Amino acid sequence: MGMAWWEGMTGCGTEGLLFSDLGPRKVMTDFSGGLLSSDGGVLLLRQIDRGLGLTRHLAGCFRDTRNALFVDHSVEQLLAQRLYGLALGYEDLNDHDTLRLDPLLAVACEKKDPLGQDRFNPAFRGVALASAATLNRLELSNHKKSRCHKLAHDPEGIEDCLLTFGVRCLPKGTTEVVLDLDAMGHRLHGEQEGRHFSGYYDEYCYLPLYIFAGSIPLWAQLRTADQDAAAGTVQALTKVIAALRRRFPQVRIIVRGDSGFCREEIMGWCEAQWNLWYCLGLARNSVLLERLEEAMLTARMRRCLCGTSSVREFVEFSYQTQKSWSRARRVIGKAEVMSAGDNPRFIVTNLPAEGFPEDADPGRFTPDRLYEECYCARGDMENQLKQQVLDLQADRLSTHHLGSNQLRLWLSTLAYLLMDRMRAVGLAGTDLANATAGSIRLKLFKVAAQVTISVRRVHVQLSSAWPWRQTFALCAHRLGTAALWSG
Repeated sequence: MGMAWWEGMTGCGTEGLLFSDLGPRKVMTDFSGGLLSSDGGVLLLRQIDRGLGLTRHLAGCFRDTRNALFVDHSVEQLLAQRLYGLALGYEDLNDHDTLRLDPLLAVACEKKDPLGQDRFNPAFRGVALASAATLNRLELSNHKKSRCHKLAHDPEGIEDCLLTFGVRCLPKGTTEVVLDLDAMGHRLHGEQEGRHFSGYYDEYCYLPLYIFAGSIPLWAQLRTADQDAAAGTVQALTKVIAALRRRFPQVRIIVRGDSGFCREEIMGWCEAQWNLWYCLGLARNSVLLERLEEAMLTARMRRCLCGTSSVREFVEFSYQTQKSWSRARRVIGKAEVMSAGDNPRFIVTNLPAEGFPEDADPGRFTPDRLYEECYCARGDMENQLKQQVLDLQADRLSTHHLGSNQLRLWLSTLAYLLMDRMRAVGLAGTDLANATAGSIRLKLFKVAAQVTISVRRVHVQLSSAWPWRQTFALCAHRLGTAALWSG
């Protein structure tokens, strides 16, 4: 076998490499360690995926017209490879060209031949996993069968898959669900289909709509940026709430969002539904500021007298716009004075000030608690969304076609669902119970593993000096025995 190009240029081979001495000891390294993987924690992803049946159900949303005689990678295996790759931090399809030789990822993807020795094509023997090109054909699958597209996905089926699994992950006996709405601009760097310039974000971007129930993603709809941030929200809520009602017929639902969702269409629709409430941010204007002026004066005086860095006063009043609102609504005003200056804010809601008769805490919707405990809690959803974007590459929408970018967004969201279930079930009560997806990846997934594969056994050896070995063992046990969803 000839030398690699870099060996010829440098005169260095891979048989043995020398590093600086450690006292009297020589420091040497070579590449004789056998089958190793840097992602030993991928077995946790496999465990939770098998428990949920996520990729198996998701594969049913694809139509595969390939000749079975020449198929090395099933749709389910391709989806598992892509989802696990995202969770492990491999954001690009190109990364999978190097991951093809990872024996542990092949095991996680249910490859019966994790070493790839039985491949029909001799050129691919020793390579068990799919290439970037194969995964690209999966992501570019269209809705119509053609000679060049043997894979086709069902958008409505995938949308329903995310919604169904998300709802099933809610605890049994759930009596109240808070649905958080948010729209986030995802920057575009190419000439993608549906590309538009957003004046708000000052860049070319997509504007997807997300809906979360706590930490659980339920909806991820890719939209172009040439429309209102609230566009399609009622249609999305209709489907989400229908799924919630099927599972929890008597559940109380509170819709929460910032001022971008304070629209007559949304509020009027919520008011027309049974046991559906909303708490939305309200953009300030001169009329609202005038109604809040007395409270602002009080807050300024209190801050001067007390010397505190921040003082808040809350007022409640009925308000109706001149044209856009069909009726007067309950508005809460926050008069806040900080060292940086005045910070007046407003929310609008149909939640009753006296609370609900069946609740043990009738004062939970008083002006101060409604703002501080209910509305401000939506910041947690923003943190969840940032995790999905930063740690699971939800904004990696670089294909040309809008449909394939929507598929990428769904895959990222489903990968985040796997991570959330691992955190909620496997890591509850541990130091990583509230960790970000990135921290979980660094501490539990990125661990060296030696893999020994025989006819009857796959033996994975992890470091005995690994500081997170007890957490890993506990998580693995829980994922293998606990119920991962409510039924």
